[in-house]
Amino acid sequence: MKRLTLFFAALAVFASCCPKPENFSVIPQPNDVTFLKGTVCVKGAAVEIDPSIDKASREAIGRFVQALETATGVKTKADGDGFDFKYNPNLGPEQYYINIENDDVEVEASALNGFIYACETIKQMLPAAIYGKKKVKASWVLPCAKIFDEPRFGYRGMHLDCSRHFWSIEETKRYIDLMVAYKLNRLHWHLTDDQGWRAEIKAYPRLTEVAAWRAGTCIGKDYESSDGIRYGGYYTQEQMREIVDYAAARGIEVIPEVDLPGHMVAALAAYPELGCTGGPYKVWERWGIAKDILCAGNDEVFTFLDNVLSELMDIFPSKYIHIGGDECFDPYAEDSTFPWDVCPKCNARMRKLGIKKGPDAKHQLQNYVTERVQALVNSKGRHIIGWDEILEGNLSEGATVMSWRGVEGGIKAAAKGFDAIMTPHTFLYFDYYQSKERDKEPLCIGGYLPLENVYAYEPFDGLAPGAEDHILGVQANLWTEYITTTEHLEYMLLPRMCALSEIQWCDADKKDYTRFCTALDHTFEILDVMGVNYCLDYKGLIGFDRQPARDSVALAEYLEAAKATWGW
Repeated sequence: MKRLTLFFAALAVFASCCPKPENFSVIPQPNDVTFLKGTVCVKGAAVEIDPSIDKASREAIGRFVQALETATGVKTKADGDGFDFKYNPNLGPEQYYINIENDDVEVEASALNGFIYACETIKQMLPAAIYGKKKVKASWVLPCAKIFDEPRFGYRGMHLDCSRHFWSIEETKRYIDLMVAYKLNRLHWHLTDDQGWRAEIKAYPRLTEVAAWRAGTCIGKDYESSDGIRYGGYYTQEQMREIVDYAAARGIEVIPEVDLPGHMVAALAAYPELGCTGGPYKVWERWGIAKDILCAGNDEVFTFLDNVLSELMDIFPSKYIHIGGDECFDPYAEDSTFPWDVCPKCNARMRKLGIKKGPDAKHQLQNYVTERVQALVNSKGRHIIGWDEILEGNLSEGATVMSWRGVEGGIKAAAKGFDAIMTPHTFLYFDYYQSKERDKEPLCIGGYLPLENVYAYEPFDGLAPGAEDHILGVQANLWTEYITTTEHLEYMLLPRMCALSEIQWCDADKKDYTRFCTALDHTFEILDVMGVNYCLDYKGLIGFDRQPARDSVALAEYLEAAKATWGW
């Protein structure tokens, strides 16, 4: 994104003129900060809000003011020195400007997200108690500074899988609140999969009567086992609207995903006529990749998808609708014959389309499914996102590719002129282990993704010159096969989501892992106040109970550093 004026760009030049306060621990790090001498006390400060600021932004500012009053125990005043929130039409919708000096805090933005991000920056500059629900005696002052800030990427996403394990409305709102604190703006909500269908669709009541529930769940990694405990849940349409509204008020767009044509066993259990064999099917109790998928030769399938997606698009106003497209054909399957290979209806469809038999035939048929669904979504004024498997064939113009099998899918998509969102599992799958000492970690699907590896990711690596404009942004994914509690969910999310936020927000040359780790100490204070769990593996403290790492040398070095920092 372009800088608006020479004035704002010049702030960076003056940044070196004043020392950086030790307590400036904002994550993600603002891109342009100029520190000045002095501080401004905000306890009991006045708050003035420009009447031309829109209602949603005024409400967001009101939440900030309420948090400040609660934490300080003092009501803000109607006039005098303090906060002055101003509408500035020259700023972009996610830009903001803060000027803290002369007993005043001026905040300028042009839209809801700009005001939200300005408030979050100010909150992180204050004592962590501002994220709590009670009065705390603390030094309620801000360092004098000028801050101009804007994100590097327009799409800054976090994914949540509620299909494998179901998360309540309150748990989902808590997840959104964490995203707000670190300036993310897209929630990718994975609503359907083999193990559970979570969205009420009024045209198909069996999706919530049958597909939302499984008879049990496999125990650990014994995929042939089952605990025999009925498990499931779903969101009513009213609840989904509630989440959409809650997120929108906080600057976050919710993108629903209906994964198709694979990962549909739960739906097939409810409506077996949509499969190639007619069943019987049952909602999966294990993890992995199912062979049974929607029948691409059956026109009833497209009527089903039309009705489902139309109902969801009435609930979710997002620009994008995610249609999945991943893992239709398990590359590790012992039997390489898939339902589409032998289904009479699918074979008839391929003949009609002129698709020749061969190993690429099923990918061409999947492209046909993608194209039909894309046309439906486009007819409603929306756009599709699909996992990078949708590139395996001839993809229709206008689709956006989510690159998850490494970075190659995004690079290939950009080279072909498609937009891409980078979500490589090698850097951004938060269901992976955070330590090599797996016996101390909660059970995970596998992999190894420590904090420093997340932070090291650079989304433009490997791109051809000029292809950068096709990278819309970056997202991390949190799949929940082995994650059953809020404590575990938060442990896997944090602080890796903080590292993600700096990839998404900070200019590449502004990232600094040492500075980031120092800033995390304040983040942990905030999370403690919020009652949120987090991982300290990167400090040599492993697992929920934070057992010392076996590497005694590394642990000794950490303890010495901690002693110097906190006076232990």
